Amino acid sequence: MTVLLILVILVLVTISIWQLTKIFELSQPSIKDESQIANDKDNDFQGKLMFAFLGFIYILTIFSFWKWGDVILPVAASEHGSNFDSLMWGTFALIFFVQTVTQALVHYFSYKYRGEKTKKAFFYADNDRLEAIWTFIPMVTLAVLIFFGLYTWTEIMTIEENDEALVVELYAQQFNWKARYAGEDGVLGNANVRFLQDFDGKNLVGIDVTDPNGFDDVVTTELHLPVGREVIFKMRSQDVIHSAFMPHFRAQMNCVPGMITEFAFTPVITTDEMRQKPEIIEKVKKINKIREENSKELIANGEEPLDPYVFDYLLLCNKICGASHYNMQMKIVVETPEEYQNWINQQQNFSQVITN
Repeated sequence: MTVLLILVILVLVTISIWQLTKIFELSQPSIKDESQIANDKDNDFQGKLMFAFLGFIYILTIFSFWKWGDVILPVAASEHGSNFDSLMWGTFALIFFVQTVTQALVHYFSYKYRGEKTKKAFFYADNDRLEAIWTFIPMVTLAVLIFFGLYTWTEIMTIEENDEALVVELYAQQFNWKARYAGEDGVLGNANVRFLQDFDGKNLVGIDVTDPNGFDDVVTTELHLPVGREVIFKMRSQDVIHSAFMPHFRAQMNCVPGMITEFAFTPVITTDEMRQKPEIIEKVKKINKIREENSKELIANGEEPLDPYVFDYLLLCNKICGASHYNMQMKIVVETPEEYQNWINQQQNFSQVITN
């Protein structure tokens, strides 16, 4: 009982002291605390910091162009690629110009109109002419970009009937690609995932044996294309959505299970010609220098060094399709029509594969 009384007394004494403290604070004359209010010196310092940050943005931008400007893709290796690049660089130039001007104005006005006790903010209700200008200019600019983009898109995506075109199927599965070429008849045979297990797994892309057009089809794990000839790609997926991405040809199309998607382009630069371009030579040197440095560490740990890098066109997957997505790629070889014909003549067609 005694302990309880002592605890009660302590609580009451604590409450009494707290109440006396509040009464003492209220009895004192009010002192306005302005420590959290910016003064002219603070505003001037913040305005100068805005100018300094503007300089930092411009310096960082220039440095980025100088340091990493060489990582952009080289000249397009497809016929339509120049139109794609023109649209992209035109958009980039416009964005860069607007960003440069607007950032300069934002930071300049932040300094010019920084807070001062002697200044009073000017209330500017509205200006119909000014609002019309800054509404009309972006509207026209965006309209031009949109129409230019639609024109480019239509031109790239329009696939016309062409008996001379090479028909190739790109077959995607976790985590590799296969290419199927139409035989002498120029027609790909029907295919379906239900036929993948036929012929002890030799039917790699599920060709339907009831369709005679499929017997002369050729299935490969390397994509060869003849320069200067239109290629019509028909794309399928075995499992999940993949994306056939050929960056040097400015081409990308989703591969969707259960349907066939199409894309077409004409290669205009062979692999050998691209390897001789100065920007590619510099990129290869830069990559091999990094690989040499990494190889030193591997050798020190008793491992095999990295092989020297040689430029090749690549078919990549641009969808995150699973754990080995990063490794889903296929080599693309662009060669002369004669070299392509020699290569395709050396490949076995489907009827030869299943009878061997």
